[in-house]
Amino acid sequence: MTTRREQILDTAATLFAERGFHGVSMHDIGGACGISGPALYKHFAGKDDILTQALTSISEQLLAEGRARSLAAPDPSEALDALIAWHIDFALSHPALIVIQEREWANLGVEGRREVRALQLAYIDIWVDVVRRLRDDLDAAEARAAVQATFGLLNSTPHSARIGPEVMRTRLAAMARASLLA
Repeated sequence: MTTRREQILDTAATLFAERGFHGVSMHDIGGACGISGPALYKHFAGKDDILTQALTSISEQLLAEGRARSLAAPDPSEALDALIAWHIDFALSHPALIVIQEREWANLGVEGRREVRALQLAYIDIWVDVVRRLRDDLDAAEARAAVQATFGLLNSTPHSARIGPEVMRTRLAAMARASLLA
C-alpha cells in the first residue's frame, strides 16, 4: 500500500519531469495529490525537500535491493543477471526519477547532492564488485567505467522505450550483459 508520502514523491517526480522543477509549485503538487499545497508541509519542508527526498528515496531503494540481490545470488553470473533485472525494473517503472536525476541535479542542495551521490556510489560499487569477479582482467576504474556506461544505456529508457516493456526488458538485459562482459 502506497503511503501519502510516497504518493507525494511519485506525483512530484512526474510533475518535475514534465514541467521542470521551477515550473511546479507546491500548490501544483498538492492539487495533483488531492490535498492543499499547505498540507504538503506536514510531510516535507518545501519543494526542495521533496526533490531531495525523491532522489534520496529511490537511491536508497536501488542500493538496498542491489545489495540483497547480489548477496542472494549463488554465483557472480547470477548476481549480474539479478542486478541487471533490478535496474531494468527501476528504469522502466520510474522514468520520471531518471529524468529529474538528469535535469534537476543542480536544484538539489549541497547536502542532498552529497547524500544522493554517496548512495549512488555505493550502488555502483556493488556492480563493480560483481563485474570484477566475472572480469578479473579489469581494474576497479575500468569496471566502474563499464558499469556507469551500462547505467547510461539502461537509464536511456525514458527517451528510448518505444517498444513494448517486455521486448524492451529483454533487449536491455542482453545489451547490458554484453556491454559489461565485452
